[in-house]
Amino acid sequence: MTIRVIIVDDQAMVRAGFAALLNAQTDIDVVGDAPDGKQALEVSGRTHPDVVLMDVRMPEMDGLEAARRLLDPPLGVVHRPKVLMLTTFDVDDYVYEALRAGASGFLLKDAPPADLIAAVRVVAAGDALLAPSVTRRLIEDFARNRPAPRRDPRLQLNGLTPRETEVLELIAKGLSNQQIAERLVVAEQTVKTHIGRILAKLDLRDRAQAVVLAYESGLVTPGQ
Repeated sequence: MTIRVIIVDDQAMVRAGFAALLNAQTDIDVVGDAPDGKQALEVSGRTHPDVVLMDVRMPEMDGLEAARRLLDPPLGVVHRPKVLMLTTFDVDDYVYEALRAGASGFLLKDAPPADLIAAVRVVAAGDALLAPSVTRRLIEDFARNRPAPRRDPRLQLNGLTPRETEVLELIAKGLSNQQIAERLVVAEQTVKTHIGRILAKLDLRDRAQAVVLAYESGLVTPGQ
């Protein structure tokens, strides 16, 4: 199945370069682009992309607000694309907030072309973290410097079993499914089942939101 993508960036050359790279792939089709968040919403509404590559800082409407609106659409709007944030900084307040809003991850603009292609495929497939340790560092650094309001983890994570809580903690520490399976001495499929239940119980879209929640609830603390 072809992955439908739109590219949102205020620099025309960036949009053109990314489009040329992605359109050269047999399984990816760039169906639109936009120079700001406001137009991104319009283009997304017309084209129904699977993945939106979203720049962070743009005029009219920044990428954070656009991501929020795409991921929490008005009543009656069914389509919700996956959002992959583009940034020039690996630790960025806006990106952290975008992950809280439901973005599937982030990618540096100067990442190698192969990383961009892989990122689109990974996000389209439903996986959130392209590099768990990098995303963990992003959230950890932000949490250390600007702590989010702490919620009582007993209330926030109340519905999880002890094993599910343990899996969530390992996700937040940056472990992959395979590493979690090895740590807990279980099959990797069992880990995937636990993660699915965690996301469902906590009403989370993906692993990125799970990592954010693990820090905000106090289950994992920066530097732990």
